[in-house]
Amino acid sequence: MSFNDAHAFAFSLAATLMVAIVIFQAGDGSLSVVPAAEYDGDAADIVHEIDPFAP
Repeated sequence: MSFNDAHAFAFSLAATLMVAIVIFQAGDGSLSVVPAAEYDGDAADIVHEIDPFAP
C-alpha cells in the first residue's frame, strides 16, 4: 500500500471508529494501518499516527 493510500485509509478508519490509528512499516517495507491500541510492534516502525480527537 502506498503512503497516500495508507493515509487515506487510516484517516477514514479513525473518523469512522473514533480511535487513534497507526500507520506502520512492516518488515517487508509495505505500509499497514491498525488501531493504536492493537499495535504491539516496535515504536520505530511507526510512520504516522492519526488521532481523531487531536486539535
